[in-house]
Amino acid sequence: AVKEGLNPQTDTAQLLKMERLNVLEQALSQKYLGGQQPTDDELQAEYNAEVAKMPKEEYHARHILVATEPFAEKIIARLKKGESFADLAKAESMDSSKNNGGDLGWFTLDHMMKPFADAVAGLKTGEYTTTPVQTQYGWHVIQLLGTRPVNPPPFDQVKQRLAQVLEAKKFRAYTDQLRISRKFVTFLDPQTDT
Repeated sequence: AVKEGLNPQTDTAQLLKMERLNVLEQALSQKYLGGQQPTDDELQAEYNAEVAKMPKEEYHARHILVATEPFAEKIIARLKKGESFADLAKAESMDSSKNNGGDLGWFTLDHMMKPFADAVAGLKTGEYTTTPVQTQYGWHVIQLLGTRPVNPPPFDQVKQRLAQVLEAKKFRAYTDQLRISRKFVTFLDPQTDT
């Protein structure tokens, strides 16, 4: 690549500089952490903090997505007359879930758009929305099929990942402190190799 003259090309040179910085950052991280493993108390505290942030409940719902509010209102009227939600979803929904009768499977509310999540949270099992719910995708008629508690993964199953997260946090705190206590010079010239 050097013989072919690729080294001085702007993109190649920039990629080489970035890779060099990544290697140096990894070396500094290994030196700073010095093989120190987080303690069990630190790991447990991180686990508890992550579990506290997790949603406590999952929802199982289905929906019918249509383009306009008046059409969604007609769907609701048909449901009130006793038509099957799944059949209406298959026949009328614009969403790919229509093939499954509108079934969205299990999800937590943080994975849904706020108007949709708020509507689901306000339903009881078996109920459907009696007014259409608007999102950026269109108008939804939503039925709640059930809820269940979210069970966090066992501590032992995520212990190794927690150790990586804690090491990254420690190193980030270290580099943040370096940025505060040191003067940095940035070289804007792409030919400068520093």
